[in-house]
Parts: sequence; C-alpha cells; structure tokens
Amino acid sequence: MSEHEPGPVSRVQWEAWRRRSIPPVEDLGGGLWSIPVPLPLEALRYVLVYALELPDGVAVIDAGWDTGEAWDALTAGLGAAGFGVADVRAVLVTHIHPDHYGLAHRIREESGAWIGLHPADAALLEVRYDDVDTLIEDNRVLLERIGTPDEQARELARASMGMRRFVSVARPDRLIEDGRRLDLPGWDLRAVWTPGHSPGHLCFADPGRGLLFSGDHVLPKITPNISMHPQQRANPLQDFFDSLRRVAGLDVREVLPAHEYRFADLPGRVAHLLEHHEERLEEIEKALRERPGADCWRISSRLTWSRPWASFDTHSKRAATGETLAHMLLLEQRGRLVRSGGRPERWWPPELLPGTL
Repeated sequence: MSEHEPGPVSRVQWEAWRRRSIPPVEDLGGGLWSIPVPLPLEALRYVLVYALELPDGVAVIDAGWDTGEAWDALTAGLGAAGFGVADVRAVLVTHIHPDHYGLAHRIREESGAWIGLHPADAALLEVRYDDVDTLIEDNRVLLERIGTPDEQARELARASMGMRRFVSVARPDRLIEDGRRLDLPGWDLRAVWTPGHSPGHLCFADPGRGLLFSGDHVLPKITPNISMHPQQRANPLQDFFDSLRRVAGLDVREVLPAHEYRFADLPGRVAHLLEHHEERLEEIEKALRERPGADCWRISSRLTWSRPWASFDTHSKRAATGETLAHMLLLEQRGRLVRSGGRPERWWPPELLPGTL
C-alpha cells in the first residue's frame, strides 16, 4: 500500500480490487448493505450500490447501469439482504452517469420507489439522453475550439453516445438540494452537494454514524475525471477543489465510495487528491512555457498519462482533453495563463504573450 493510499475498512473489497475481481455482497451492520453491480469496464469493473434498511423496505444509493447482468446482480444482492426489488422505497442517485443512474427507471417501475437527483444534474437529462444531436454539435464545437483536428473532432463528439444504451431515462420524483435531510426513517442522511465530477454530484452523510457515501467524488485509488465539456459548470476543477475541502471538514469515520473499496482517513485522501491536481497544474504550465501559444489538444498529447497518448481510444482522448482544459481554465482563473479568442484558442503564460516580451 502506498503512502497516499488510505487504509481499507473492508479487507474483502480491497482484496477483490487487488485481484481484479468483484467482491461479495456485504452486511455492514446497522441495516446497511454493500451490493457490487458489475460493469463491462476494465478500469472500474463494478459499482457499489448501498442498500439502507427501512421499517417498510429498503432505500438504495445509486443503481448500476441498465443491463441484464447488472439487474440480476442487483436483484441477487437485495435478495441476500432479505429484500426484493419491489421493496425499494427510494433511489438516491449521486449523479446521472450511466453506471449510477441507468437502472433507476427499472427499479421505479418494479417498486414504485421515488428517484432523487440534485437539480443541476436533473436539468441535464434531456440533452444528455434525449436531444443528443444538440449535445453532439456542442461537443464538436468545443473540440474544434480547443484545437482538435476536424475529422477527430467529429469522431470524438460522438464518443460517449454508445453509453446511452445503458440508461433508461427516468425523470426524478424529488429534487435533492444541498443540505437536505432525507426522509428515511432510521437514518440521519443529509445531502452534500459536491460539484466537480458532474455539476449536480451528491454525497450523502450520516453524521450520527460517521458515514459518507461519496459516489465518485472521493475514491481510494482512482482520481475521478474532472473535465470541461458542454454540460459542465464554468470552472469544474475549482468546483472540485471546493467540494473536496468541504467534505474533508466533515466528521467522517468511514467513506463508502461507488467504486473500489470502503476506506478511512478522508482528510488524508483529500490532501493527496489536491496535491495530485496541483502537480498536474504545474506540468501543464511548464508545457506551455516550453510551447507558448499551443492549443489544448497539442498540450494534452504531450502530458504524462497512465499509458501512451497514441494508444487512447476516442472516449479516452475526449476525457483527457476535457481534463486538460479544466486545468487550463483554473490556471487562467489564477492568472497563470491567458488565451487568445481565435479558433483554435491558444494559450500562453502571461509574460510570454506576444507583445509583452
């Protein structure tokens, strides 16, 4: 275990993650269950759905995405806890990415459960999953603006459209605002708005139990993708930093993330995530000192990634360029970069901007 890797609370989940397998359903005590729902994604493998026992049934945090395999795993996991899908009373969705939101509609159809989302993510549903032509065009315009070659911009603009098949769109029955106490008897669950990974990302805290259900906001090993794209807020990385500092100040004994494994030492993990992104900001600034006037696409291709840029598929390239742009926007906010208004946009450290030398 590295010095930055927080200590696992669940040895079973940690061992499964190391073996690249799926952990078992776990009874966490106090009426709380962890149910792994498989994903056909090598990097993630599963989403952890949490089932909270209620006097008249069960509530779930997140749902998995809409495949037969995921539905069977969710059904079996609820069965291990002594419930069926018909017993679900509420689906609390941390954010509207398919692996968290995809099965919410089917659960509601089977049980009559209410679905809750933050308003900022609820507002994105139509364009993200229904009016996709608008989203594709907005993606293309942004990609061309940051310097993506025309043919690749058209391809990357559609890169995530295949994910739509894993979602049955469900409009929320309840909008969950920041700070709201959820009506779940036996639980003191409160919504914590944590924009960054998505504009309406929610964590759920139970102060009495010292628990934080962190969704994708804080994971023990993986750094969540913080990208600029047409459905993001103006400065998602700054949002993420603010959200990290906010949860670090909560009295949390155990973090229950949507992927990987449960862990402790939330402040230590937050500190490492902030450090990681500050190092990335420095790398990008250094790259632009070496290549002043470069566009975001060119800089993205020259940064350090977990594997060579040339091996990236279209989805990975779009995520990577969006992440680079999010960092560049924060550097601009801090006064460490400036950009042109042309197409593509070009970026400079202020002292290297033509006309200032």
